[in-house]
Amino acid sequence: MFNGFLFHHLSWYTILMWCLVTLGLILVNELTRRKKWIAVLFFIILPIVLPFVLWLPYTATPGTGASTGTWFHWVKVYSALAGCIGFMLIRYNERLAKNKWALMFPPLILSLNILEACIRDFQVYGLHATGQVIDGVVMISGPWNIMNGIAGLLNIVAISGWMGIRISKGRSRDMLWPDMMWFWIIAYDLWNFAYVYNCVSDHSFYAGAALLVACTIPAFFIRRGAWLQHRAHTLALWMMFTMSVPMFVDSPTFGVPASHNPKALFVVSFIALLANILVVCYHFYRIARNKKNPLTEEVYVK
Repeated sequence: MFNGFLFHHLSWYTILMWCLVTLGLILVNELTRRKKWIAVLFFIILPIVLPFVLWLPYTATPGTGASTGTWFHWVKVYSALAGCIGFMLIRYNERLAKNKWALMFPPLILSLNILEACIRDFQVYGLHATGQVIDGVVMISGPWNIMNGIAGLLNIVAISGWMGIRISKGRSRDMLWPDMMWFWIIAYDLWNFAYVYNCVSDHSFYAGAALLVACTIPAFFIRRGAWLQHRAHTLALWMMFTMSVPMFVDSPTFGVPASHNPKALFVVSFIALLANILVVCYHFYRIARNKKNPLTEEVYVK
């Protein structure tokens, strides 16, 4: 399905690079998770230095036509970084780690991050694009944008356990979210891949598939329950990388253009919408059956 339908021909070296990008994100995420000083370096010091020495002078200046030169890319970078820094404050500050209101920050910024993308999907639909290069990427508007925007809104509705986040004991002090179920994560992945495929299609091989796998694997197999922490770290790392090396995803060697096939756009958005409808239905079924308040109580964890 990937080769030919979603993307143009995949070569062995683009597949190899996809694996290296995925593994690299997982590795750096693990370093920033385990060592506070490495997290400070990547998520505080570098974002202060890079705009002045690299992004604004060379790689991410608005008006250059590059996709990294748009307001949306800058917003995504710093919203992801805000999540990383906020999560670090909660993880390493005992007072915040026990404050129920502070623990609502993670689901709130997650919701805002999803909402940003939904707005972008609706915005792309309003462009009525038919294959033009807009903000440095080829765009095709259609009902898939509306479908996936709705899927993202449903994904927000299905967020559960807003006050159930906990900080693990031990040196890494991971931010655990017990009520973040595997089926919600899969529905999020399907929605987010469809969003990237709809709005930044030629970058979605890496920014969609690789980036989502890089946070889902750790959530399922390395540090379970810490999906949001993994997601924030890998997203911020990827966004900073593309701001610094924007030519990577568009290079003739490693870039993987999307097929720009309306059928493919429709299929990925339809699957995302269907998955999120099912998750929301099950979510409200659990709420009704167990008489739970999803804002103050955990719906799935007993």
